[in-house]
Amino acid sequence: MPRTPRRRATGSVRRFFAQLGPGLITGAADDDPSGIATYSVSGAAFGYGPLWTALLSFPLMAAVQLMCARLGMVTGRGLAAVVRRHYPRPVLWGACLLLIVANVFNIGADLGGMAEAVQMVTGVPSEFWTPLFAAALVAMLFWTSYRTVARMFKWLTLVLFAYVFTAFIARPDWAQVLRASLVPELHWSREYLAVLVGILGTSISPYLFFWQAAEEVEEERAAGRLTVAQREGASKAELSAARNDVLAGMFFSNFVMYFIILTTAATLHAHGITHVETARQAAEALRPLAGNGAYWLFTLGLIVTGILGVPVLAGSSAYAISEAMAWRASLDRRPRLAPQFYAVLATAMAVGLALDFAGFNAVKMLFWSAVLNGILAPPLIVLLVLLTNDRRVMGSRKNPPLLRSLGWLTAAVMAAAAVALFLAG
Repeated sequence: MPRTPRRRATGSVRRFFAQLGPGLITGAADDDPSGIATYSVSGAAFGYGPLWTALLSFPLMAAVQLMCARLGMVTGRGLAAVVRRHYPRPVLWGACLLLIVANVFNIGADLGGMAEAVQMVTGVPSEFWTPLFAAALVAMLFWTSYRTVARMFKWLTLVLFAYVFTAFIARPDWAQVLRASLVPELHWSREYLAVLVGILGTSISPYLFFWQAAEEVEEERAAGRLTVAQREGASKAELSAARNDVLAGMFFSNFVMYFIILTTAATLHAHGITHVETARQAAEALRPLAGNGAYWLFTLGLIVTGILGVPVLAGSSAYAISEAMAWRASLDRRPRLAPQFYAVLATAMAVGLALDFAGFNAVKMLFWSAVLNGILAPPLIVLLVLLTNDRRVMGSRKNPPLLRSLGWLTAAVMAAAAVALFLAG
């Protein structure tokens, strides 16, 4: 029986947006509260200077996520499942450990950032909102289908345009913006290198690697391909549609990143506020500088991006551990049919929540979780490039030369930034 394309290539703009899925959701989840905090810290501390990093990170993150998408589509398995089949157990569990360590910090940081944002609006202490958000998000993942979650996340991505509108309200110096965007600015200081590693780490994060591959498998299941044998392989049309999806998602992610840095540079940095210590300070500082509109848009974005990002963080942890253990792993299965998968998901959320109550400053935790991602990502990228360039894994669909080169370049750039940070310290 001929293979029915999961996605159909089309010239219709309407159908183009209709077929956007895992790539768009992954890109939007990339701009989680950790990302927003990192971009806010960088804009406040160094003004327009870091804007050039958006142009640097776009091709790198797009290449990595496209390799993840291709891996999931061609093999019919998630990233951890493929590692389990082709590498020794220490490599598998080393990769999973890197992911889990980064994720639980990110979950705690994101929950804390969301709770502080709601506290600003309601006056109710963040300690009340943090467990409430965690419980609500776990319940959503437990009792809704993958298709419902994907559809909801797709609509939530629209809220990220709030940061674009905020930038125009801030009235930046567009001549300086253009120059900073095109001319890289580098400083050999621990503070600047931490920002650089944080930006790379929050835009090219380990949890997104596992999530992208797993969601491509979920898309296959949703199309009726329930067994690995049915999912293996991908047509040129499917790979082309996946490429469009990933490129659109990564461009959207970087577009939002660019405007968050721009906004905080034009407001906080321009008025001498160079150290952002709390989520309250980052948002409330905008009110006298750019007006209530900027304040409300910034705050709303922080809350909604947490609703997008936290489930992806917990979900990627559950996919990775379940695939490593050969357990059933799917958001389309009810908890009683995949108990271990949902147990890992809930545990990741609980540990992240516990970290949030350990007394860490929310914005510092958000920022340093991004730095942690930047340090842990390079070995996972090396593993990903090796897998997607292996004919035994990918057959004739192994990486084309440009994708392979960008993959190695990404690992090298992120490793060099991490080493420079340690040397500068």
